[in-house]
Order: sequence, then C-alpha cells, then structure tokens
Amino acid sequence: MFRRILCREVFEPGFAVSDVVVVNWPQIDYLPGPLIGVSEDERARHLQGAREQALSMLHWLQTEAPRPDGGTGWPGLRLRPDVMGTADGLAKSPYIRESRRIRARRTVVEHDLSLAVRGEHGAVAYHDSVGVGMYRIDLHPSTGGDNYIDVASCPFQIPLGALLPIRVRNVLAAGKNLGTTHITNGCYRLHPVEWNTGEAAGALAAHCLEHRLEPAQVHEDPAALERFQAELVADGFELAWPQVRGY
Repeated sequence: MFRRILCREVFEPGFAVSDVVVVNWPQIDYLPGPLIGVSEDERARHLQGAREQALSMLHWLQTEAPRPDGGTGWPGLRLRPDVMGTADGLAKSPYIRESRRIRARRTVVEHDLSLAVRGEHGAVAYHDSVGVGMYRIDLHPSTGGDNYIDVASCPFQIPLGALLPIRVRNVLAAGKNLGTTHITNGCYRLHPVEWNTGEAAGALAAHCLEHRLEPAQVHEDPAALERFQAELVADGFELAWPQVRGY
C-alpha cells in the first residue's frame, strides 16, 4: 500500500501535496484598456486579454524562466482550478490595482508622507486618525511608460476625513476608494490598509446607528470624534505608529 501511494505521489500530476501561491507581479499587469466605462464587448475583450497575459506568464515560468542550476523552466508549476473555484484556475475576478476614488473631505497627498519631503519628521499626523499603514509608493506604470515606480514613504495614518465624501451623506469609503491621489494610492491600496479602512468604516457605521449620528457629525464634533476613536482603541485599533523610520 505504501509503495503504491508513493508511486502516485511521484508520477500522478496533482496528487502530491504542494505549496499554493497567488502571483501578482508587474509582468502580468494588463494595460491595453479599462474595464469600467466601456461597452460589454470591449470589457470582455480586455478580460480575455488579461487572462491570456497571465497564461503567457505561466507558460514562461514553466518553460523558460532561469533556474539556479543553470536550466530553464519550472514544469511543476500548475494552475489549481480546485483551489480557485474556476474552470481555468485563474482568479474569479481580476485584481484592479487602482480603483475609482471618492472626492473626500481629506485627500492624502504625497507631501503628507513622502520620506524625501518629510524626512525625520515622519508623516503628517492626522487628528482624526482611524488606523495606520505602511508601504512604499509603488506605481505600475508611470505616465512616461516606466513599468515600475518606487518611492520611499513614512509610516502613515488613515484619516477619517479620507473615508467621507464631500457631498454624499450616506456613503463611506471602505477600501482603496478613499480620498487619495494617484500617487498616494500607491501606498494606501495595500491590503492591510484596505482592511483597516474597511474595519474603520464598519465601526463608524455601527457607531452612527447606535448614537443616531451621521458620519459627518462624528467627524466635525471634536467630542464625538474623540468618543469614536476611544471605541476604536478599545477594539484594538492602532491610531498612531511608534517612532519608526521610513524606508
């Protein structure tokens, strides 16, 4: 019995236990066109193009990618439809690197957190912080055609004002659609920051329902804002970083 199982592990594709990874590299960034604001036919064409680009990258990894031993290709790499829940093993939905963003009460700009600008002072401190984040300003691509832009930043806070639209009263940003610029989206779009933003938005919605307030009222009233921030801290939110340097 043991010998038969061992043979299956060695020779039967997909039988052996293996690591599972998700790939998100600049080489599979699809740039020919958008998915929003276009016809259904054009959207379908771009989705298919993105799939083909991802599959082309996989083929290169399987057949031509250089190996430390001097050979090429990693033929054991394979897609996992059983893990992804899709017929082809690719993700169920495309990863949209940069989303539409609200026009917020507070827009985070590069000068708020750029290490070159802020230096040893660290990022701008927001009185209405609802969380923290840290990542370099990472953009794919630049308007000049550079496929990778990487700029040093400081550990930053997430201002509540960036979650609140200027005009609309009953909408909260809960991810990377908050008030950033194209530049600062490069560091606020990261998943940990998105998760913190989403948790803060959910906590604010619950707080407003409990106290019969609108989000803007919490933001505008110093006492109400302080009470809300105290609730966040009690729930385990970090509203400020210790004194650490950017990189």
